[in-house]
Order: sequence, then structure tokens, then C-alpha cells
Amino acid sequence: MHGWAELHRGGSLSKTVWMPSSTARTGISKASVHRLARELLDWGVLERNEFEYQLGIHLYEIGSRVPRVRVLRNNVRPFMADLHAETHETVHQAVLAGQEVLFVERANGYRQSPHQSKFAGRTHLYCSATGKVLMAFGSGELLDEVANRAMPRMTRFTITFPRALVGQIEQIEQVRYDGFAVPLFTNEALVVGALSITAPTYRADANRYLKALQTAHRQMTEVGALI
Repeated sequence: MHGWAELHRGGSLSKTVWMPSSTARTGISKASVHRLARELLDWGVLERNEFEYQLGIHLYEIGSRVPRVRVLRNNVRPFMADLHAETHETVHQAVLAGQEVLFVERANGYRQSPHQSKFAGRTHLYCSATGKVLMAFGSGELLDEVANRAMPRMTRFTITFPRALVGQIEQIEQVRYDGFAVPLFTNEALVVGALSITAPTYRADANRYLKALQTAHRQMTEVGALI
């Protein structure tokens, strides 16, 4: 848990080190946090290594049972494997999580850098191709909510002006893709996620990747993988 840790000496627990910033942020006393952490350890939601508390395996089990994500991941995973085999690049599957993109599945090779991709990580909608296609085909209010909030610059290519973002989303609505990302639709034309390919600029083949993504989506639709 951020802000505090338990230290061991000679194989036994010696003391608890508390960083004051944690109590300031939560407003919870050290004794209460310690008690809550003990309970979460018993439930398997937290685990404790030599120096700190961290998320437990039981929390992963609970999260894996979320129907919306579990079914989509299971159905789309085989097509992601085919995409990776065809392009030899990292393939991501993402879903909408509030006003952020949540990456729920990844297919890549052992030779590819793990820094190229996020798994079970989040990023802003406005600064990713997957996020923009989710905005383009999501609810009408979503774009307004994102555009009316501050958009910090994440890279030198990040769009930070609402008018520019709206213009780009309108273009995506027409062409039905952004960069190397396409939306995933059900037969009822509801967007349930996005699929993308990540590759270094020097070897990226935009036309081939986009064609592969569109073919994969058509195949998923034909077999009912997105129902």
C-alpha cells in the first residue's frame, strides 16, 4: 500500500514504518489502516512481501470474473493471436472505463519490449487511438465530458484543445478507425471495446495493419464473437 511498509529484521516483524502523507490523504488513523490491512490480508485482497503490502491474488480472481470484460476477452483472444501471428506486432484489446481506456488483453512476442504495451493499465481517452475510437462511437455525452476537462499534454503529439479533439473525433466517425485502432461493434452496432496494433514508427505498415484489423473485426462479427 502506498505510503507505508512493514520491515522485517532477522526473519521477524520488527516495526511498522508510516509515511505521514498517507494519513493526510485518507484521513484515517495509522491504527485503523493497520487493522484494515490485516483484514484485507485475511481475505487475500492484499499480500505482504518483505517490505510492503501489495495487491493480492484474490483481487485478481474477482476482477477476472467481471462478465463484460471476461466474455469479451475470451471471445476476442483467438483473433488477437492471429493478428499477432500475421503482423508480428503487439495487439491490444481495450474497453471504456469511465473517462479512461482500460487495456484488458495483450498479445505479443517475447522479443518485443514490454514497455511498448500496457496490460490492466489505463490511459486518457484523448491521447490514445483506442480512446478516440471509443469516444467516437460511445455515448454523445462522453466527448463533451472529456473536451470540457483539462487535457494535460502526455507527448508532443497530444491534442490539448477541445476544438481540435472534436474535429478529430468527427473524422474518426466517418472513416471508422484511428491510427492502428478500430472499434469493436456488436451486431446491434453497440461499441463494446477497441482493438489496436502497437509498432515502432520505423517499421509500422499502416495500410497492412489497418486491413488486418478490419478483417479480424469482420471475422469476429461473422462468428458472433462480439454478441
